[in-house]
Amino acid sequence: MKLALKHEHAWDVTGEQAEAIQRRLAPLVAETPLPGPIRTIAGIDVSFPRPDLARAAVVVLSYPDQTPLEQTTAELPVHFPYIPGLLSFRETPVVLAALEKLGAMPDLLMCDAQGRAHFRRLGLASHVGVLLDHPTIGCAKSRLVGTHHMPGEEKGSYTWLYDGEEVIGAVVRTRTGTSPVYVSVGHKIDLPTAIAVVLTCTLDTRLPEPTRLAHQVAGGAQVVARGEQLSLF
Repeated sequence: MKLALKHEHAWDVTGEQAEAIQRRLAPLVAETPLPGPIRTIAGIDVSFPRPDLARAAVVVLSYPDQTPLEQTTAELPVHFPYIPGLLSFRETPVVLAALEKLGAMPDLLMCDAQGRAHFRRLGLASHVGVLLDHPTIGCAKSRLVGTHHMPGEEKGSYTWLYDGEEVIGAVVRTRTGTSPVYVSVGHKIDLPTAIAVVLTCTLDTRLPEPTRLAHQVAGGAQVVARGEQLSLF
């Protein structure tokens, strides 16, 4: 599948240039209802088998029943240093490379990363969403920025994540008695819908199934049997 990027920019940039790109792209994030129904959803995660090598994994599932349909991986050398708030400059190129290997673009992308819950409102989920002009959700395991009250202990409880007086995401309890996850808009979705999708995708574990499986594939697992991929495309 050939990716059609709506926006492009250089990746061989300095930290200051990267921040300027984030500030330029952040106003393009659309916090709106989904443009259509969700039939397929993809989880995205990135691992680093070596400090100089990034591996992105994409796992496509049917929605809402969460049947794995397709998986792809891509590996690229890492050229950007580790700088908090600029991780998408290390990871987005390899994510795009993995997405390009899919048979078709899923209706929604769920990234194990931040969306608008970011210093400059452009975490990896928003960065990828804006470049592709495609619906994305950020569902991170930890907080990058913001303050919040803890949600209730029951699955489905959530509280808002604030930066000052601005709501930038939600702190969502996906499993009773476990640590919450941090959900934020990536692009072309609203926050209540993003929360609902994450909860629908969470089965018996803390992490939603798309990103949980993507994490496994990024580590080398095969979660879709060879020869059974693309069954719904």
